Amino acid sequence: MNILVLIKQVPDPEALVEIAASGKDLNIEPKFAINLFDEFALEEALRIREKHGGKVKAISLGGAKAIEALRTAIAMGADEAMLIEDESFAGSDGYNTALALSRAIEKETFDIILCGRQAIDADRGEVPQMVAQFLGLPHVGVVVKLDVDDGKAVVESALEGTKEVIEVTLPAIFTAQKGLNEPRVPLITGVMKAMKVQIPKVSVEDLGLTKEMAGPDGSKTRIERYLPRKKRPAVQFIEGEPRQAAAEIVRILADVERVI
Repeated sequence: MNILVLIKQVPDPEALVEIAASGKDLNIEPKFAINLFDEFALEEALRIREKHGGKVKAISLGGAKAIEALRTAIAMGADEAMLIEDESFAGSDGYNTALALSRAIEKETFDIILCGRQAIDADRGEVPQMVAQFLGLPHVGVVVKLDVDDGKAVVESALEGTKEVIEVTLPAIFTAQKGLNEPRVPLITGVMKAMKVQIPKVSVEDLGLTKEMAGPDGSKTRIERYLPRKKRPAVQFIEGEPRQAAAEIVRILADVERVI
C-alpha cells in the first residue's frame, strides 16, 4: 500500500502576523510548523502502512524552509519526502499549487493520497479537490474514519450535525479532519534520521511546467488587499440581582446591539 501525503508548512499558530503597508502582503514572524490537519493525514498514512505494509511519501510545495516540515514528516515515520521548490511559485494561488502537485503525483506509484482538509493559514480548503480533478480521482473530504481493504476504502465523513459513510474504489484522495486520530510525537531515532536524510527537490521544469504557468500570471485568483480583523468591543459586566441583570442584558441586545 503506497501512500502519498501532501503537507504544507504554515506559520506557527503563535507567530505574529501583520498586514504589510501595501495591503497586499503579510509580514509573518519566521516561526513555522506543519499544517495541523496535515498531521492527521500523515498519522493516518503511517497507521495504514503499519497495517497493510508499503511506504509513505510526503510531498510539499514551498520555499527552502519547507524542508523543515518534510523533515518532521520523516521524523514521524514517513519513508520518503520530496520538495517542489522554485521561486516561480511565489505568489501562486491554490490552482497553481494543485497543478504542480498533480504533475509531481503523476510520476509516483500510489494507492492513496492523504492531505489535511484545509491549511490553517488561508483556510480555503481548495487544493485537494483540484488535485483530484487534475488526476481524475475520486475525493472524499473531512474524513474522521478510514478503513482500507482489498482495493476499496470505507470512509466516514463529517457533515454538519451528522456523518456520512461512503465506499470508494482506490486510488482516491482523502482529506483528514480533526478526530481522525491523534498524531504521534517523533522519537529521537526518527529525529536523528530526519536530520541526515537527503530530500530531493523538484523544479518547475522537472514538472513540465513553464515559469508563466507556475507564477501569478498563471493563477486564477489574485489578492486585492487584506483587511484587519474587526476589534472586539470591550467586555461589559452587568451587575445587580439576576432578574435585573437579565432585563438589562435584553435591553442592550435589543436597543444597543439590535440583534433581537
